[in-house]
Amino acid sequence: MPPSHASTSDSKPAGSSGGVQSLERAFDLLERMADAGGEVGLSELSASSGLPLPTIHRLMRTLVVCGYVRQQPNRRYALGPRLIRLGESAARLLGTWARPYLQRLVEETGETANMALLDGDEIVYVAQVPSKHSMRMFTEVGRRVLPHSTGVGKALLAQTPADEVRALLARTGMPAATEKTITTPDGFLDALEQVRRAGYAVDDNEQEIGVRCLAVPVPDSPTSAAISISGPAGRVTETATERIVPILQQIAKELSEALASSTPAP
Repeated sequence: MPPSHASTSDSKPAGSSGGVQSLERAFDLLERMADAGGEVGLSELSASSGLPLPTIHRLMRTLVVCGYVRQQPNRRYALGPRLIRLGESAARLLGTWARPYLQRLVEETGETANMALLDGDEIVYVAQVPSKHSMRMFTEVGRRVLPHSTGVGKALLAQTPADEVRALLARTGMPAATEKTITTPDGFLDALEQVRRAGYAVDDNEQEIGVRCLAVPVPDSPTSAAISISGPAGRVTETATERIVPILQQIAKELSEALASSTPAP
């Protein structure tokens, strides 16, 4: 859009932030759209953001031209396909940034460390540092699994409303990966309650027989993320769990702080 189409108030510096106000507003609108499920009307955006409709219309028109938003036949606005490329690149970068933290997890626990994201209805592993032990786990970077049979899945869904969890499970089904896999929605919701109480999630032979995983969410991550360790059940015992969980929680906190400051670990 030519500069003459933007108002002075939209393009001026944003004051204390030192940024450009129109950019800050545009990204804020994109995030509000994502929070609303990806599709909204202008009046909804105006109500949630406090911005006047003409300003929102001008910003959305620019985002449509750029391909980051598209207008639906019902006149509502939806997140556009160009965001997919940005999201995929950001997910890869997130995994890269996480590697030093996963390396510390391996050093301090002796087990394989993983980072996973919730991508739609699936869990995708975006980073891994293997343990030095000869026995390796089922996980690998790029692998996709269903949430109900994994520790990271439980960690990522623990704060999700029950009706949304049930809807996800209805879409994916709950196939049994092992005889220990949770295969009922009520059973999975009970497991999520245990995660909320304990502060961490456990996969106890549910994805692979002989393997236990411990997982925690990365708090305030820009996208839903969790880190985990996985190892043989004979090593990841209840006693080991008491030692490992505080390490997981501390490293998740430090990773969260690094992501918030946009500064990778040294």
